[in-house]
Amino acid sequence: MAFASTRGGACAHASQTILQGLAPNGGLFVPDEFPGVSLEDIGAMAQMDYPARAAMVLQKYLDDFTPEEIACAVQAAYRPDKFDDPAVAPVKPVAPGTFMLELFHGPTLAFKDMALQLLPHLMTLSARKNGETREVNILVATSGDTGKAALEGFKDVPGTSCTVFYPTDGVSDVQKLQMTTTGGSNTKVIALRGNFDDAQTGVKALFASADFAAQANRQGKVLSSANSINFGRLVPQIVYYFSAYADLAASGAIALGDKVNFVVPTGNFGNILAAEYARRMGLPVNRLICASNRNRVLTDFFSTGEYVSDRPFYKTTSPSMDILISSNLERLLFEAANRQGETVAQWMNLLKKEGRFSVTEDQLKQMLTIFCAGSADDAQCAEEIRTRYTMDGCVMDPHTAVASRVLREYRAATGDDTPAVIVSTASPYKFAADVLCALKGEAPASPDAFDCAEELQRMTGLAIPPQVSELRSLPVSHTAVCEKDGMASAALG
Repeated sequence: MAFASTRGGACAHASQTILQGLAPNGGLFVPDEFPGVSLEDIGAMAQMDYPARAAMVLQKYLDDFTPEEIACAVQAAYRPDKFDDPAVAPVKPVAPGTFMLELFHGPTLAFKDMALQLLPHLMTLSARKNGETREVNILVATSGDTGKAALEGFKDVPGTSCTVFYPTDGVSDVQKLQMTTTGGSNTKVIALRGNFDDAQTGVKALFASADFAAQANRQGKVLSSANSINFGRLVPQIVYYFSAYADLAASGAIALGDKVNFVVPTGNFGNILAAEYARRMGLPVNRLICASNRNRVLTDFFSTGEYVSDRPFYKTTSPSMDILISSNLERLLFEAANRQGETVAQWMNLLKKEGRFSVTEDQLKQMLTIFCAGSADDAQCAEEIRTRYTMDGCVMDPHTAVASRVLREYRAATGDDTPAVIVSTASPYKFAADVLCALKGEAPASPDAFDCAEELQRMTGLAIPPQVSELRSLPVSHTAVCEKDGMASAALG
């Protein structure tokens, strides 16, 4: 299968897109077509384990990898010692007609593990297939979860190194400790004085810089990305939407062919875009509900057709969604523009220069046949955490709670009772203080993240994951801090 740039031109095979990360013109790689998955295929998935489901979907896109290479990669990525649930991505009922897809059973307790446990295997294979002998230097901007998942995935992988930039005050205490206590001889973690958009814009600028690439080359390195701008990050995420549907059909919750809604807490738009790619492949989807926090740039876009990043930025209790420039929206815009890369390039130039762009009425109408959007602020999120625990005994992290709240408001406004899957993206223990505050209705007695985790465990009976409890005694290995204009020297220094 060939891949093209969202901004026109460029043509690459799957392994080349994974190795390069971004297209040479700054666009994102997209497949030339969406391969089909039939209802019979989905029915067959119900009898498979998660690695076999992943292999079936990945092979349709990664056709310059052999079936044996993909099978080996998925078996290594989703080993039982990596994920604490044998289903890997289990689907659990929350209330009648409402289910939760739990994507936090991996080593870093966040949905990013679903792709970033696999990407290092795909990356090293891609380097080998393309005769690349330089060290593959992975550059990552993170709003909290991608950083640790990338570090954990690439830690001590031969032929690679991983550098992560995170906003100094834009992640939770647990997220920060997860990153800064990472070991490994090939990892680097750098706090950036700025927000996530600054980090993401800076990393994209490094990829676009010929001078930076030349400096990296002199050090024997070639640049690549582990953010969801890399198609190798996106394609594993398509898998768990098929997997969730297969599990619902196998349990009798739906009949094969019934449509479902997916509700996705959304920041950089990669997670919900993977659901859209699954739909285009044949997954029976009714609506994709995009849930935002107070930084409701996507909610406003789907309401008006105008994307405005030049607006106030808010730090919230759902920091992984504190994003004003949602990079993966570019891939959806490419489809809305009838795959006219020149149009997308014009929009992206306007966004860079003026902080806004607008799609046409017809283009917005096309997107709204599948997508709808809503938002919840911190107070509404806290109320949802409390309500869900009281009603269903379900302990949600703030990102999942935003999605849950948006679903309730969507159903009240539309009367749509289609079975809905809330995509749960993180363990509540990554945000124990905020979850505890929401459940108690007041600030916890101690602001310490570990004290809050212990109190949350006593209150709910939900066990603290070892990945959190062990952080208390791990030494901090990474203390570097840089300014926005110092990212290049920090990355290669």
